[in-house]
Parts: sequence; structure tokens; C-alpha cells
Amino acid sequence: MTIHASVLIVDDDPDVLTAARLLLRQHFERVLTTGDPSRIEAMMTESRIDVFLVDMNFAIGRNSGAEGLKWLERILALDPDAVVILMTAFGDLNIAVQAMREGAADFVLKPWQNDKLVATLTVAARLRQTRTTVNALSVLPPADEMIARSPQMRKVMDIVAKVAPTAANVLIRGENGTGKELVAQALHRQSGRADKVLVAVDLGAIAESLFESELFGHRKGAFTDALADRAGRFQAADGGTLFLDEIGNLPPPLQTKLLRVLESREVLPLGSDQPVPIDVRLLSATNRPLESLVADGLFREDLLYRINTIEIELPPLRERPDDIPALAKHFISTYARKYRLPEKKLSAEALAILQSHHWPGNVRELSHAIERALILGEGSIIVASDFRLIPGGGSGANDSLNLEDNERRMVSRALEQAGGNISHAAASLGITRAALYRRIEKFGL
Repeated sequence: MTIHASVLIVDDDPDVLTAARLLLRQHFERVLTTGDPSRIEAMMTESRIDVFLVDMNFAIGRNSGAEGLKWLERILALDPDAVVILMTAFGDLNIAVQAMREGAADFVLKPWQNDKLVATLTVAARLRQTRTTVNALSVLPPADEMIARSPQMRKVMDIVAKVAPTAANVLIRGENGTGKELVAQALHRQSGRADKVLVAVDLGAIAESLFESELFGHRKGAFTDALADRAGRFQAADGGTLFLDEIGNLPPPLQTKLLRVLESREVLPLGSDQPVPIDVRLLSATNRPLESLVADGLFREDLLYRINTIEIELPPLRERPDDIPALAKHFISTYARKYRLPEKKLSAEALAILQSHHWPGNVRELSHAIERALILGEGSIIVASDFRLIPGGGSGANDSLNLEDNERRMVSRALEQAGGNISHAAASLGITRAALYRRIEKFGL
């Protein structure tokens, strides 16, 4: 299945461009290439680019990585939501750490392993979608506020304001699409580490075999594909904040290692006997009932105590209908700017429909519903019929023979029954995790 994302590969070696294009066009909707980094800006103005794969050294004989860092800075200045992966034939741990601290999502060593490169870019494409969604949920200005008209959300933001200046570890709970990463960003921006990096890791998007290397790093030769030293996310976040999303997906053996890291304040990369001191503030998030996992022996109780010094519970959208008018107005404005359309108002009936809907996909689902209605609606006002929703319930697919509507309903139901656990939901649907992720993206769940 093709991933709906555009990838730009920037490298001065034509053979590298050809090899990457032939490989990646089998997996991604659009694959662009250029051998001239000065064309990056023009290509970004011509069309949206989700993921950038950029060489770090262009001039002959250069291996410092300075050029790659320059283009990283330029890309992020033009598009802060862009996901940039840097690549080089010269493996240097310090350069990798610096790149990630300056905003790179990952670091790839040439020559690459095809499967690993595809996996890395797939995670990057999902990160791009998450960043776009999170920023769409933000209120502008100011940048560090969330839409919080309801008493439930005002209480959440009061807790954020009190907790952010401290060094306390925070566990953010809530269903998919409620804005857990937004809360993590607010905690970081209002903390004493705001001038340092916030490194976000989606543990639900990393293959289990790569967890340890991703979090703690590895040394060259630690395993078959370890062709160079690699910095883990803890090292990349040193001095700043580390956000571990979907922490309930962390396998038990790594829970033990994470607990040890939090207690000792140092990491031991794979293949090394020299621990590396780290200074990070840990923020975690989950949509799973961790206490039930503890009771089932699937999550360490002492780790749960360690990560939830403070706990923030995000209410689902169906429990805070008072936020929907402001959210809807914001999304209309956001997507009108994005698509260069005139802003529209909501009819009273349309607003009532939105406020009575169950919203299994929460704010993310509302965002997609508004986006679709704004684009497809005919008049200057968004009316109830522009939404495929019914009061108090789902999408109206129960009485429909439309295949897409029913597929969406089944995916939503499977996620709800599995408590947001991707593996369990995929198993109940009889599909792979990757296939489920594609449907979650497709339906905006």
C-alpha cells in the first residue's frame, strides 16, 4: 500500500538519487530528487513536501556535516512542520546528536539497508502527519495556549501552568486525538528547558526490535546492521525534554532498562560498557489503562510510579462540547487559509450536530470533518448536510452500504474495544499494524 506522503531526496551523487527514487517510489505517493540543494526552497514553494532526506556533505572532500546542518536550519525555517532526515557516508556520533538537537528527525548512514530506510521514512511520514495535526489544533496567537473554553479543559491548563516550571515527570492520559502531544509541548514551552530541545518519540510507530537502539543508542558493531555509532533519543534530548508517546507499548524488558535510566540518570548504548550521563525531563503519554497492564503483569508498577509523579487526564471531546464552537471556528479559519478559500460560518443546526456527535476520533476527527465540509460545501455557510454525522452517534454508516463508511466504522469500533491498543485492534480486524495505521491516517482517527 502506498503511503500518502511526498519525499524529497537531496544528494549530489546521481547514483544515490536513482537508487533511492527506485526504492521509495514503491512505497510513497510522490518521490522527488535533486542534486542541487539550492533548489530546495523553490521545490518547497511549488508543492508541499512532507519528508526530506538530505545529504550532509556536498562539496568534494567535505565530511564535517556543516552543509547538512545549514540546509536543515533553512528547511525548518521555511516549514517548521517539515520532517528532515540527514544522511552521510561518514558516521559521527557527535554530528548525529547535534543534528537531532537542531531539529533533525533521524540520521541515516550510507550505504543504507533498504528495509531500514523505508521503515525510517515511514515513521517520518507519520511524524509529519502528527505535527500537522498538532499545529492545526493550536490557537494562534499565542502559540502556547490550547482552546480551553470548557471547565474540564480549563482545569487541565491550570495543572499545566503549575507543573510546567517543575522538574516533575508527567504522565498524560487520554484517548487518541485528544491532544496529548499538545499538552507535552505546552509543558515544555512553559518550563525552564524551553530554550532546549523537545524530542518526541512515538513508541507505537517503532518496530519492537529497534526500541532499545532508538531510545539508548548503539555503538558500531553492536549488531549486524550497526555500521556506525548512533545516538539514542535520550542523548539527543540531553538538557531538554523527552516525550514518550504510547508508553504502554514499551516491552517489559525495556521497561526495566527505562526504570534504570530514570534512576541512574545515565544510558548504556548497545554494544558499550561506558554509560553516558543524561539530563532530561520525561513526559509520557498513553491511551491505555496502565493499571490494568500492571495487574496483568505487562507493565512494571515501579515504572508507573516513576513516570507519573504528576498525572494529567485529557477528557474526550464528547465530554466537553463547550469547546466545539471555538474549535470549529479555528479549524474553519485554518483550512480556509490552507486552501485559499473564503471563511464560512456554521449554521446553528450544523453546530448542534457537531456538539451532539460522539467523536470517537476526538479533536482530530473534528478537524478532518471541518476540513472536508469546508472544501465540499456549496454555499457560504456550512450546513448540517455538509457533515456525514448523526446526532449522538457515529457517521451514519450503520444504515449505509458504502464500503468506505463501514470500514471506517469498523476501524473506530476496533480501536475503541481495544482501548487504543494498535496491536490488539489490528488482530481483531485481521490486518497488520501497518495496515491499521494506514486506515487510521486515511480516516483521521
